[in-house]
Amino acid sequence: MSKVERFLTEKEEKEIVDAIRSAEKATSGEIRVHIEKSHENKDIFERAMEVFHALKMDNTKQDNGVLIYVAVEDRNFVIYGDKGINAVVPVDFWESTKDTIVTHFKNGNFKQGLIDGILKAGNQLQKHFPWDENDVNELPDTISKG
Repeated sequence: MSKVERFLTEKEEKEIVDAIRSAEKATSGEIRVHIEKSHENKDIFERAMEVFHALKMDNTKQDNGVLIYVAVEDRNFVIYGDKGINAVVPVDFWESTKDTIVTHFKNGNFKQGLIDGILKAGNQLQKHFPWDENDVNELPDTISKG
């Protein structure tokens, strides 16, 4: 079993997907989690942008996608928000969200770190991109793996 497969249990993955669905319930925004072994000698931010594009997160109607990209072996992660959400969140929002996740990750509680980051991003998405009756879920809520 690879480190990516061992990073979260099946039950933990389900809880994370449930958190994504909960966070997206009152917003048109989209949240995805992508987990892979390594960012392969690329800058982690550059790799997160590649994944963001590959998952078609840059095609949301309101440019309000949020990706939490995790490179397991590199023990690193990035939160990448599209230009619509970046334009409206407080300047320190992504850094404070990262700090929330890091606190849990340092204690080996990867599931709770991801859930707290998802819910924090979801609160901002709900505030700035509220759901309306014409909204559709533009992207899958599942965890993608590379």
